[in-house]
Parts: sequence; structure tokens; C-alpha cells
Amino acid sequence: MTLVAGVDTSTQSCKVVVRDAETGALVRSGRATHPDGTQVPPAAWWAAYRAAADEAGGLGDVAAIAVGGQQHGLVCLGADGTVVRDALLWNDTRSAGAAADLVAELGADVWAAATGLVPVASFTVAKARYVADAEPAVAARTAAICLPHDYLTARLRGSPAGGPAEAVRLDALTTDRSDASGTGYFDPATNQYRLDLLERAFGKRVALPRVLGPAETGGVVVGTETLLGPGAGDNAASALGVGATDGDVIVSIGTSGVVCAVTPTRPTPDATGTVAGFASASGGFLPLIATLNASRVLDATARILGVDHEELARLALSAPAGADGLTLVPYFEGERTPNRPDSTGALH
Repeated sequence: MTLVAGVDTSTQSCKVVVRDAETGALVRSGRATHPDGTQVPPAAWWAAYRAAADEAGGLGDVAAIAVGGQQHGLVCLGADGTVVRDALLWNDTRSAGAAADLVAELGADVWAAATGLVPVASFTVAKARYVADAEPAVAARTAAICLPHDYLTARLRGSPAGGPAEAVRLDALTTDRSDASGTGYFDPATNQYRLDLLERAFGKRVALPRVLGPAETGGVVVGTETLLGPGAGDNAASALGVGATDGDVIVSIGTSGVVCAVTPTRPTPDATGTVAGFASASGGFLPLIATLNASRVLDATARILGVDHEELARLALSAPAGADGLTLVPYFEGERTPNRPDSTGALH
């Protein structure tokens, strides 16, 4: 039996599963939580991965491993491969003003045509502008930018010779086109970075991860012969995992709420910014709509009522249609679609 491992480094936790490569059968698994908040030290992701891998019984017997992860987060690395500042996560809305500035400078139609996206607070390009404007000393020290799944993959490859254990090799940074397509400085139609757009946002050009194709490897785990797959952004990974094909639509409720579809032949630029024209993990495209508020709203409501999720579901199903006029606007953390980063929740 050949074993493979999948890693999901998501907003709230890290999950590790080990499966039989031939049958897909689950062999064992592990999970560890991430710190709360919208700004997190990347070292916490590595610690959670190691804890989850230990709970899964270790990964010394797997032939290959790939990392899927939360998209858009900004990880700034110095010239020595160490982290310059805590990572800004996708759901950190302090970059909303930076996103609006970028759209005003070029126009929504230009951004949509160039990258398939119109900048909002979630996307990496907006966070890069925020750091350049608000933290120029951090920007000056930054030699490379990567995403959460890129960082964890790089840690698996090992640190530079003679460097600190927590450093990554900048020349070994890799990503995949699905995760790169969520940055705001990558064109999924040509599979090329738009370095001019990153420079516009960050004020200079920095090193970026090499974009791997769906069948390429990113090397091996340090000290082993375990192959490193390209990995993917979380939603592209889920679409691949459920075997979605052209015409299928997927709805998922995690920290974010997502509706996405699969199209193998064409990107989906939308100048309104409603639909994000992401790339898929398999070489096609993944038009997607995402809300910032999803399962955390359910978690908060369950806490207020003092019930678990099963009882919350029973109560929801027992309520009359229209809930007797009670209306919840669930923008607990601002919102991404529609683009209202400063909104708050309201109960009417």
C-alpha cells in the first residue's frame, strides 16, 4: 500500500490526513488549532502542522505530501528567509483603503482584465499596499512575498544551510496557479505574474514563489524521499477533491462562505468584483464568489444561545418561514461580497 498525505492549513486549524493512494481510503488523521485573530505568526502554522502530523501517527511512511491552505494571506520574508512581520490573513480588513486606492488608480476593468480580480481588502495585493503605506520599514526589509500554503511547503523543504531553523530558502519557494490567482498580481490566463502590478502596490519588486503546474513536484521533504506536491488554494483543493467538472457548482461553509464552479477553458473576468476569476488546481478555471462571514456567525449564535451545532440546526428548522420578521444582517467582521469592509452586524 502506497500512502500519501494531505495538509489543510486553514484559517482556524491545520488538518493532516493520510490515505491509501490507490483506493483513497482514510488511514489516519490529526488536527491542531491555529491562533485566533486576523494577524498570525507563520511559526504558529508550522507548530500546528507538526502537532497535527504527530496526532496522525507521523508521516515518515508517506510517499508524497501536498499542502492546501487559506488563500490571500501576506507572508513577508527577509533576505535571510526569516519572517519579517506577522502574516496578515485574508479576513484582515485594515487593507480596505489600500484596495480602494488601487482600484481608483487603474480602474476596476483594468484589474479584472489583467488578473481576473478587482482588489478588495482580502487579496494579497491590497495587503502589500497596506504594508508599503503603513509600515515602510517592514516593506524595506521584505525580500520575498509568499502565501500561507507556500510558506508551509517551504518549511517542509528545510532551512538554508547555516541559517536559522525557522528560515526558508527563498530560491526554493513554490506555489501553484490556483493560489497564485488569488493574489491580485497573477494572470491565470497566461500563468504569469504581473510584476508591474505588484510593484505598483508594494513600491518595489521582490522574489515570488515559482508557480508549479498540476503535475509538477516542489522537491522533497528535507531529509527524506517524500515528494512535495504543488498543493493548492483551499477552494481549488476542495473542487479537485470532490471531482468537480465543467458545469458543477460547489457550495462550502467554512470561515468564509463560498460558491464556485469549474470551467476548463476560459477565465471569468468580472469588473463588478462580484465574481473572482480564480484558477483551478487542475489547469482550468474556478469562478468564485466568497463571503467573509460564514461559520463564525453560526458559532457565535450557538454560543449566545448556549447550544451546540446540532441543537442550533434543530432550532433553525423549527422556526417559521420568515422567522416572524426577525432579520439578521451577519456582517460580523465587515464583508467581502458585497464589498463592505466597515460594515457591522445588525439584528432587526
